[in-house]
Amino acid sequence: MIKLRLVTKNLLDDLKRLTAEADTIYWMTAFLMKSGVREVLPSLREAALRGADIKILTGDYLSITQPDALQLLIEEIPSAEVRMMESGGTSFHPKAYLFQSKTSATVIVGSSNLSKSALTSGIEWNLYAPSTVDTDIFETAAHEFMNLFLSPNTVQLNSGQITRYRARYDETNRKLPFSAALDPKTEVEMTFGATTQEQHVADPTAPYEVTSLEPRPAQQLALDALNETVEEGYEKALVVLATGLGKTYLAAFFAQDYPRVLFIAHREELLLQAQQSFAHVFPERTSGIYDGQQKENDADFIFASIQTLAMQHHLHRFEPTAFDLIVVDEFHHAAAPTYEKVLNHFKPKFLLGLTATPDRLDNKDVYSLCDGNEAISIHFLDAIRQNWLSPFIYYGVLDETDYSALKWRNNRYDEEELLRLQMRDSYAEAVLAAWKKHKQSRTIGFCSSVRQAVFLSEHFEQAGYCSLALHGNTDRETRAAARSMLESGQLDIIFTVDLFNEGVDIPSVDTLLFARPTESLTIFTQQIGRGLRLAAGKSHCTIIDLIGNYRNARKKYQVFTDNNELPPKISSDTFTEPTYFDFHFETAVIDLLEAMKQNEPIQQRLINAYFDLKEELGHRPTYLEYHLKANEDSRAIQQKFKTYPILLEHAGELNELETEVLKQHRDWLIEVNRTGMNKSYKMVVLKYMLSRGAANWYKPVSANEVTPFFHTYLMEKPYRRDADMADKQGLALHDYNEDKVAKLIEKMPMTKWSGTSKGLIQFETGMFTPQLDVEKEHEEILFKWMKEICEYRLHWYFERKGFKRVSHVSS
Repeated sequence: MIKLRLVTKNLLDDLKRLTAEADTIYWMTAFLMKSGVREVLPSLREAALRGADIKILTGDYLSITQPDALQLLIEEIPSAEVRMMESGGTSFHPKAYLFQSKTSATVIVGSSNLSKSALTSGIEWNLYAPSTVDTDIFETAAHEFMNLFLSPNTVQLNSGQITRYRARYDETNRKLPFSAALDPKTEVEMTFGATTQEQHVADPTAPYEVTSLEPRPAQQLALDALNETVEEGYEKALVVLATGLGKTYLAAFFAQDYPRVLFIAHREELLLQAQQSFAHVFPERTSGIYDGQQKENDADFIFASIQTLAMQHHLHRFEPTAFDLIVVDEFHHAAAPTYEKVLNHFKPKFLLGLTATPDRLDNKDVYSLCDGNEAISIHFLDAIRQNWLSPFIYYGVLDETDYSALKWRNNRYDEEELLRLQMRDSYAEAVLAAWKKHKQSRTIGFCSSVRQAVFLSEHFEQAGYCSLALHGNTDRETRAAARSMLESGQLDIIFTVDLFNEGVDIPSVDTLLFARPTESLTIFTQQIGRGLRLAAGKSHCTIIDLIGNYRNARKKYQVFTDNNELPPKISSDTFTEPTYFDFHFETAVIDLLEAMKQNEPIQQRLINAYFDLKEELGHRPTYLEYHLKANEDSRAIQQKFKTYPILLEHAGELNELETEVLKQHRDWLIEVNRTGMNKSYKMVVLKYMLSRGAANWYKPVSANEVTPFFHTYLMEKPYRRDADMADKQGLALHDYNEDKVAKLIEKMPMTKWSGTSKGLIQFETGMFTPQLDVEKEHEEILFKWMKEICEYRLHWYFERKGFKRVSHVSS
């Protein structure tokens, strides 16, 4: 029997031996050096060839990890998942090596980073723990590893991300030697842990106030929309249901017709709450938890953590057809590639995504995983209008802090730089003054970090108020006591980071204080929801928001609009609806927001979003990928660039040959992108033409040739059929007659498109002909761009046709 042992030299020998045997290989090291990667590369390469699940997590702390080491890993082992923890100045020091084969499992934890000296001759201590010593050690370690691996602070590494890190690495190592001492603030941060990662608190499942389990009004609306979506032939859908309207119960009601259901979430508390909700609706059906602690996989309903399912050896325990319905709660908490890997394994009859945050751009991963199909959106504004949630009064207060010089990366400010601005007495005094002026009785204050929460709490205590800072390392007893004290009035305010974002409710909270820049519209929306629960004696919620010149200061107001679009001017009158929500902006705030408006050139924002997405994906995004995943609205591309290849030109992304193709065919590319689409017919004709290949797609085509493809495509999915067949033209497609369909094609897309194309298309003697002369070397490029535009426009058309939204109706 292999025993627990201490490894003080030549850890490399153990790593090589275990890598040669394992089919699961998870490594986490504070930093990677090229010398270390070279030593393990042959073993990892062999493991990858036999299909091992390889995940490696490293950190950017103090910029010690070498970019060349990262590049070597992703080039030599492309199948491995390599992620980097972006520490924001927070210490990151783990060193752990996890292995599992069919017969054994091993965890090595100690001091050795991935460098040659640490693996061979350096003074290092590592504890070697095989599963024969502790049968649970691997599963426990793997669960904790995946929590970090899928943390919002990590990024999937590709060449673009490594290039961005390399610039920071070069800058840091010009100014700072590796031996730089930790300052006192860093020591405090090490004590509190990684403060920008999500912090959570357990919340008892809220009682479902019914005698017989029937859907509430909002849930019934959502159920009706989902059932229509299923009938229309969609296989995936997203439901946006404001916080407090019961997303989990909606999922349970929807599960009625599905024998086996998989419910995926990112947090244990959400799994347990979902399990209880489903048990209330279906007391006779079985359920099980599948996470780091429990592995119950033989039940009607399985509630699984994404962290566990993302491990290959767990995912493959389930057959692809094991579940009829898969429900994913709050997609945005784990990396989209991880969810894609899990969801690509399964073949359910239906995939349902749930979220409380309506902003498409901030929540882009949710939309892309559901193919952009949003079945229904019930915004918190709609819920307030129908008296399902509490009214609110919003106060926009000027924050005179200058955020303009702060570094911004991966959608957030550099934490250390931000803290230097927030940990000032003058800032704390401004926060206190705004709160005293507008507060009611029970407040949650949202901060950027644990250190800021502690700092503000101490400042409020010194001013004579009962205050407490809660964070992820606060013990459960203190959290529970704080909640009771706030409800009873013994506490005036709780300062926190992201502790109350989801699944945790204190309905009696009547004041929200935002003492942080809004970096994520998703989190901002969730935090607003913390104050909108209905409660006895509560007339409304007060929202106190300090507004400075931070990046999303204007953009955040999208969450207060019905269409998620910013109005031309932001003022108190812009959003106010008497009896529902009342807005008050200080004049200085209005002036600031107007000044910031001038600094938002949309063309540059669209290009920046392109490069951000390219970096995230590791390749040039397609037009449809931009639509589904970029942080800007793809509709603006047509307005500002006329077509996607022109955006690529302005971004400097075209090579010499691509530039020639764009120059020669610019008018045609613009025409296909801009032509009107009251129906899908034009793009369906183009889709058929493109099916003929790069050398033939632009050759003349007759309606009779297009007819079989045209009919099959539109009839294949009910949502396509229903979108375009509600009038007499569409009726010809129901009772299929080839001549009638051919005449429809001639009359509608062919005749109309040729008539509006300004000579770019000719339709004569029954032949539809793009007026194109394409050089041989240009064919593949033009063909690729045409496919992208056609794919984007069809997707956007049917997505728009399928969208449902609760109407703006007073109760």
